[in-house]
Amino acid sequence: MKRRYFGTDGIRGEYGGEVLTDTFAARLGHAAGRWKSLGRGGAKVVMGRDTRDSGLALTRSMAAGLSQVGCRVVDVGVLPTPAVAAYARQTGAGLGVVVTASHNPARYNGIKFFDSVGAKLSDEEEVEIESLLDGVDGMDTSGAFEGETAVDGAEVYMELLQSVLPPGSLKGRRIVVDTANGATFQTTPRTLRRFGADLICMGDGPNGSNINRGVGSEFPGELCNKVVEYGADLGIAHDGDGDRLVLCDENGKLVDGDVALCLLALQEKRNGRLSRNTLVATQQSNMGLDRALEGEGIAVERTQVGDRYVWRRMRKGGFNLGGENSGHIIFSDANPTGDGLLAALKVLSAMVERQLPLSALSRCMELYPRKVGALPVKEKFPLAEVSSIQEILGRLEHEMRDRGRVLLRYSGTEPIIRLLVEGNEESLVRQWYRRLEDRVRAALA
Repeated sequence: MKRRYFGTDGIRGEYGGEVLTDTFAARLGHAAGRWKSLGRGGAKVVMGRDTRDSGLALTRSMAAGLSQVGCRVVDVGVLPTPAVAAYARQTGAGLGVVVTASHNPARYNGIKFFDSVGAKLSDEEEVEIESLLDGVDGMDTSGAFEGETAVDGAEVYMELLQSVLPPGSLKGRRIVVDTANGATFQTTPRTLRRFGADLICMGDGPNGSNINRGVGSEFPGELCNKVVEYGADLGIAHDGDGDRLVLCDENGKLVDGDVALCLLALQEKRNGRLSRNTLVATQQSNMGLDRALEGEGIAVERTQVGDRYVWRRMRKGGFNLGGENSGHIIFSDANPTGDGLLAALKVLSAMVERQLPLSALSRCMELYPRKVGALPVKEKFPLAEVSSIQEILGRLEHEMRDRGRVLLRYSGTEPIIRLLVEGNEESLVRQWYRRLEDRVRAALA
């Protein structure tokens, strides 16, 4: 059975649109509570959200559906996604739920699920929940929230992070922090200040409608400017729900996500903490990552795009570090989901231990030239069934051999197809990309 509502990262859409309404959230809560008989067993369900205006209504609607089938709902309020996942795990919940649309504008919202260990659900589990939506209609979403309200969610999460750095180890460090007017606007500054850091904060005044608006991981330009202006050691930016990290070095230069993965893998191996000397990355990661880490005795395992697929490979292979170059980085020994603040603390730990600036640590790898783009599509036809696309892919792969690679994939949340071409020569990359784009446009756009 194909998923109808769930995409790459939960369910997402415009609030009040065709799918994401209060009524749908209540139906989804009802279905999720029936899944694996969670409600019948009186399972605890922990719910959190980001700072969007629509978040509270969706949370209450979903709680109504969960409560109707017997689940015990605990609302932890506005918290980053990794904090909700951690709280669910630490308090023995059967399910964690986050109402968020991550890096999308405020008019969007979404719903993510986490299992009892704090990991995102598999495709198969999401299909099971969807199958229980049929016949759930007429849900009343007008009532008050019936459940518990927890006020210690932030503290439980921040306590988990205290062992990453020695107390006071960031004293004298100046950091620019951009929390995207989102869920991390309190937890990230409070945690960094506990370690002694001197902060310049931005994107820390959420009003319900300004999440990700010109700030955060999608708009790091002003972060870089402020790092230079204030002579900071680095800049840190999150997306709206805090499961992503974007870095800027002391010179105001953005650090590529694959470079961040590389320096973290090297640091973990140096300290004997990299399980099986392996990093798990996605198909989206640069070929230069493999080349750099191979030379240091570190293998790179690749998965399809999506941090939950990274986690599945990590769990199956017994690995403890993985991530995406978009900034989702998983340290599974602490939290089995992407955690922007934890990743930032690990980078700071490397800077403190090695007494090197971020620019020096970032020279750990060379990026292969690449070109990426996206084209709108009317329908997401299976690419394996489009003969003209298979033909150009075959030709390009034959020409590239070990000099490059090509990746085509549909977005999990938008009606677009993403193109990536990478190689060891920039002129060849441009030529290969142009040929691929022409063929894809003719076939699908």
